[in-house]
Amino acid sequence: MQIVSMFAVPAFIFIFLVSGFVSRIDVYDSFVSGAKSGLTSTFNIIPALIGLMVGIAMFRESGCLELISKALSPLTNLIHMPSEIVPLALLRPVSGSAAIAVVTDIFNNFGPDSLQGKIASVMMGSTETTIYTIAVYFGSVGIKNIRYTLLAALTADLCGIVMSVILGSLI
Repeated sequence: MQIVSMFAVPAFIFIFLVSGFVSRIDVYDSFVSGAKSGLTSTFNIIPALIGLMVGIAMFRESGCLELISKALSPLTNLIHMPSEIVPLALLRPVSGSAAIAVVTDIFNNFGPDSLQGKIASVMMGSTETTIYTIAVYFGSVGIKNIRYTLLAALTADLCGIVMSVILGSLI
Protein backbone atom coordinates (compact mmCIF):
# COMPACT_ATOMS: atom_id res chain seq x y z
CA MET A 1 0.00 0.00 0.00
CA GLN A 2 2.87 2.36 0.75
CA ILE A 3 4.30 1.80 -2.73
CA VAL A 4 0.91 2.46 -4.33
CA SER A 5 0.50 5.72 -2.40
CA MET A 6 4.03 6.77 -3.30
CA PHE A 7 3.37 6.41 -7.04
CA ALA A 8 -0.30 7.53 -7.11
CA VAL A 9 0.26 11.27 -7.71
CA PRO A 10 3.02 10.84 -10.32
CA ALA A 11 0.87 8.23 -12.09
CA PHE A 12 -2.11 10.60 -12.25
CA ILE A 13 0.08 13.39 -13.59
CA PHE A 14 1.47 11.04 -16.23
CA ILE A 15 -2.04 9.88 -17.20
CA PHE A 16 -3.24 13.49 -17.56
CA LEU A 17 -0.22 14.41 -19.68
CA VAL A 18 -0.62 11.38 -21.94
CA SER A 19 -4.39 11.87 -22.33
CA GLY A 20 -3.81 15.55 -23.18
CA PHE A 21 -1.18 14.60 -25.73
CA VAL A 22 -3.45 11.96 -27.31
CA SER A 23 -6.40 14.40 -27.39
CA ARG A 24 -4.12 17.13 -28.77
CA ILE A 25 -4.88 19.46 -25.85
CA ASP A 26 -2.25 21.99 -24.81
CA VAL A 27 -1.92 20.80 -21.22
CA TYR A 28 0.31 23.66 -20.11
CA ASP A 29 -2.07 26.35 -21.43
CA SER A 30 -4.99 24.55 -19.77
CA PHE A 31 -3.07 24.48 -16.50
CA VAL A 32 -2.17 28.18 -16.70
CA SER A 33 -5.77 29.08 -17.55
CA GLY A 34 -7.06 27.11 -14.56
CA ALA A 35 -4.49 28.67 -12.25
CA LYS A 36 -5.51 32.15 -13.46
CA SER A 37 -9.17 31.33 -12.82
CA GLY A 38 -8.29 30.06 -9.34
CA LEU A 39 -6.43 33.26 -8.47
CA THR A 40 -9.36 35.35 -9.71
CA SER A 41 -11.71 33.36 -7.45
CA THR A 42 -9.31 33.83 -4.55
CA PHE A 43 -9.28 37.60 -4.96
CA ASN A 44 -13.09 37.61 -5.10
CA ILE A 45 -13.32 35.62 -1.85
CA ILE A 46 -10.82 37.61 0.24
CA PRO A 47 -13.13 40.50 1.30
CA ALA A 48 -15.79 38.09 2.59
CA LEU A 49 -13.17 36.07 4.50
CA ILE A 50 -11.61 39.13 6.10
CA GLY A 51 -15.02 40.36 7.23
CA LEU A 52 -15.90 36.95 8.62
CA MET A 53 -12.62 36.57 10.51
CA VAL A 54 -12.87 40.08 12.02
CA GLY A 55 -16.46 39.40 13.08
CA ILE A 56 -15.51 36.11 14.75
CA ALA A 57 -12.61 37.71 16.61
CA MET A 58 -14.85 40.53 17.83
CA PHE A 59 -17.52 38.02 18.89
CA ARG A 60 -15.09 35.95 20.94
CA GLU A 61 -13.15 38.82 22.50
CA SER A 62 -16.22 40.89 23.45
CA GLY A 63 -17.51 38.26 25.87
CA CYS A 64 -20.68 37.97 23.82
CA LEU A 65 -20.08 34.25 23.34
CA GLU A 66 -20.15 33.64 27.10
CA LEU A 67 -23.23 35.84 27.51
CA ILE A 68 -25.14 33.94 24.80
CA SER A 69 -24.00 30.60 26.26
CA LYS A 70 -25.43 31.54 29.66
CA ALA A 71 -28.65 32.82 28.11
CA LEU A 72 -29.11 29.54 26.22
CA SER A 73 -28.49 27.36 29.26
CA PRO A 74 -32.21 26.73 30.03
CA LEU A 75 -32.67 25.50 26.45
CA THR A 76 -29.50 23.42 26.40
CA ASN A 77 -30.42 21.86 29.73
CA LEU A 78 -33.52 20.41 28.05
CA ILE A 79 -31.36 18.22 25.81
CA HIS A 80 -28.79 17.64 28.58
CA MET A 81 -26.03 19.47 26.72
CA PRO A 82 -23.06 20.19 28.99
CA SER A 83 -22.42 23.93 29.31
CA GLU A 84 -18.87 23.46 28.03
CA ILE A 85 -20.23 22.36 24.64
CA VAL A 86 -22.40 25.45 24.05
CA PRO A 87 -19.52 27.64 22.76
CA LEU A 88 -18.63 24.89 20.29
CA ALA A 89 -22.23 24.66 19.10
CA LEU A 90 -22.31 28.42 18.57
CA LEU A 91 -18.92 28.72 16.84
CA ARG A 92 -18.95 25.59 14.68
CA PRO A 93 -21.31 26.99 12.00
CA VAL A 94 -19.19 30.13 11.78
CA SER A 95 -15.53 29.14 11.99
CA GLY A 96 -13.70 25.85 11.79
CA SER A 97 -10.54 27.19 13.39
CA ALA A 98 -12.45 28.71 16.31
CA ALA A 99 -14.31 25.41 16.73
CA ILE A 100 -11.02 23.48 16.76
CA ALA A 101 -9.70 25.82 19.45
CA VAL A 102 -12.79 25.13 21.58
CA VAL A 103 -12.50 21.35 21.04
CA THR A 104 -8.82 21.46 21.99
CA ASP A 105 -9.75 23.31 25.16
CA ILE A 106 -12.44 20.70 25.93
CA PHE A 107 -9.95 17.87 25.37
CA ASN A 108 -7.34 19.55 27.58
CA ASN A 109 -9.79 20.22 30.41
CA PHE A 110 -11.95 17.08 30.32
CA GLY A 111 -10.16 14.57 28.07
CA PRO A 112 -11.27 13.12 24.76
CA ASP A 113 -13.01 10.16 26.42
CA SER A 114 -15.15 12.33 28.69
CA LEU A 115 -18.79 13.06 27.93
CA GLN A 116 -17.83 16.55 26.75
CA GLY A 117 -15.02 15.16 24.59
CA LYS A 118 -17.27 12.57 22.96
CA ILE A 119 -20.01 15.11 22.22
CA ALA A 120 -17.46 17.57 20.85
CA SER A 121 -15.96 14.90 18.60
CA VAL A 122 -19.32 13.85 17.19
CA MET A 123 -20.34 17.49 16.75
CA MET A 124 -17.18 18.31 14.80
CA GLY A 125 -17.87 15.40 12.47
CA SER A 126 -21.59 15.98 12.01
CA THR A 127 -21.79 19.75 11.52
CA GLU A 128 -20.35 22.17 8.99
CA THR A 129 -18.83 25.62 9.02
CA THR A 130 -21.99 26.83 7.32
CA ILE A 131 -21.53 30.59 7.31
CA TYR A 132 -17.90 30.31 6.23
CA THR A 133 -18.82 27.89 3.44
CA ILE A 134 -21.65 30.09 2.19
CA ALA A 135 -19.40 33.16 2.28
CA VAL A 136 -16.66 31.40 0.33
CA TYR A 137 -18.69 29.56 -2.28
CA PHE A 138 -21.39 32.14 -2.88
CA GLY A 139 -18.84 34.96 -2.71
CA SER A 140 -16.56 33.31 -5.24
CA VAL A 141 -19.27 33.30 -7.90
CA GLY A 142 -20.79 36.63 -6.90
CA ILE A 143 -24.13 35.40 -5.53
CA LYS A 144 -25.53 37.93 -3.08
CA ASN A 145 -29.03 36.48 -2.54
CA ILE A 146 -28.59 33.19 -0.70
CA ARG A 147 -32.36 32.58 -0.45
CA TYR A 148 -33.10 29.56 1.71
CA THR A 149 -29.56 28.19 1.78
CA LEU A 150 -28.68 29.65 5.17
CA LEU A 151 -31.92 28.50 6.84
CA ALA A 152 -31.61 24.96 5.45
CA ALA A 153 -27.93 24.68 6.34
CA LEU A 154 -28.38 26.02 9.88
CA THR A 155 -31.31 23.64 10.39
CA ALA A 156 -29.03 20.76 9.38
CA ASP A 157 -26.40 22.06 11.81
CA LEU A 158 -28.98 22.21 14.60
CA CYS A 159 -29.94 18.60 13.89
CA GLY A 160 -26.24 17.66 13.97
CA ILE A 161 -25.76 19.46 17.27
CA VAL A 162 -28.76 17.83 18.95
CA MET A 163 -27.86 14.39 17.61
CA SER A 164 -24.24 14.78 18.72
CA VAL A 165 -25.45 15.36 22.28
CA ILE A 166 -27.72 12.31 22.08
CA LEU A 167 -25.13 10.06 20.44
CA GLY A 168 -22.28 11.35 22.60
CA SER A 169 -24.31 10.48 25.68
CA LEU A 170 -24.99 6.97 24.35
CA ILE A 171 -21.37 6.19 23.46
